[in-house]
Amino acid sequence: MKKLFLLCSFVVVTLGYADELSDILSNNKKSLFDYQFQDNEAKSNTLENSWINPIMLQYRKNYSKQFTDKTVKTGSFTVGIDQPIFRSGGIYFAIKYAKALRGANEAEIRLKKREMIMQAVKILFEIKKLRLEKKKLARLIKNDSIDIRQKSESYEAGLIDSSFLDQALLNKHKDETNLLELETSLMTLEKNFSLLSDKNPSSLKLPKLNIIPLSKYKDNNLELARDRLRAEEKAYNSKMTWAKYMPTISVQARYTDEDLNPLFARPGMGIEEQYFTYGFSISMPLNINMFSDVEASKVEHLKAETEVIDRKYTLGKEYKLIRSKLNLIDKKIILAKKGEKLYQRLYKSTYNLEKVGEKTSFDTSLMRNSLEIKKIDKQIYAIDKQILLLDLYTKVGDDI
Repeated sequence: MKKLFLLCSFVVVTLGYADELSDILSNNKKSLFDYQFQDNEAKSNTLENSWINPIMLQYRKNYSKQFTDKTVKTGSFTVGIDQPIFRSGGIYFAIKYAKALRGANEAEIRLKKREMIMQAVKILFEIKKLRLEKKKLARLIKNDSIDIRQKSESYEAGLIDSSFLDQALLNKHKDETNLLELETSLMTLEKNFSLLSDKNPSSLKLPKLNIIPLSKYKDNNLELARDRLRAEEKAYNSKMTWAKYMPTISVQARYTDEDLNPLFARPGMGIEEQYFTYGFSISMPLNINMFSDVEASKVEHLKAETEVIDRKYTLGKEYKLIRSKLNLIDKKIILAKKGEKLYQRLYKSTYNLEKVGEKTSFDTSLMRNSLEIKKIDKQIYAIDKQILLLDLYTKVGDDI
């Protein structure tokens, strides 16, 4: 369990933003998870002690008219127990099963809480990305306007036909429409974030994520830790199922304090009003479904163990896929940097030509906007990379 707590700590401790992002969820969301933890703890405690039978207290009052015209009143108070003390290991396995189930359920709750936190962080990245895309579209629309003006002049001069002007107008309309759609998407993201957090998304600083080594990704994976605990739970459940069909030894004890029936009680009969009874019993169920039940529990255990193996295999494939996608994004960033350098030279060249009258201010503005677009592309790709890395960080602990 100590390892589980380490695994489930939020990764922003490593990233340096623990104070802000580890507390990103709203009070209602945090309360819901707290209640789940409390519910799991209470139910696990009940299950762990379920092998202890209750002490039965009973008070009874009887009224009888069997042998006389008078009503005979008798009362009794009893305290009794019927407690198994040996179940062929079943008691031990039941306790171990309850503890394993507690750990598995806690791991599941912690993983869900972590996923929700990371979902909120992912929305922050997506909000930032959309805002950059809005800036990019704003630059494109400026270029569209310049393009329309230039083509209008060329059309009026008879240098081009109307199809070129129409295409420029269509491009501007398309970009303006895309900008409106981005506004809608941004409002949706902000709404989704508000459902998870009470904080202002603009005031939160985003983390800087780096690639996790494959060994760390597997060793500290929360899903794998949860599946291992589930397999442990199923193992004890299988043993507990087998044990419930084996011999059980129980002890019984009963204390009674009752009124003697005056019709039967006579001096010297040696009947006590207060007395103890005790004994023991050995029992063993003979159930036609015994072998099917035991076999089903074994299959559940084998299934859980296979899921652990499958999870390890899946993690390797997931990690390989993410690394491949990261490599592609890195290539896009390299291309964006090359484009930025190219437009930097073109902008300087156009600016200098404008000074000597060979280019117009519109040409210079076009190059400046194109240069800024390349810079924004580079920033957008960097965010895409962070969002992709976030998928890795969602499933690992912070001891990396």
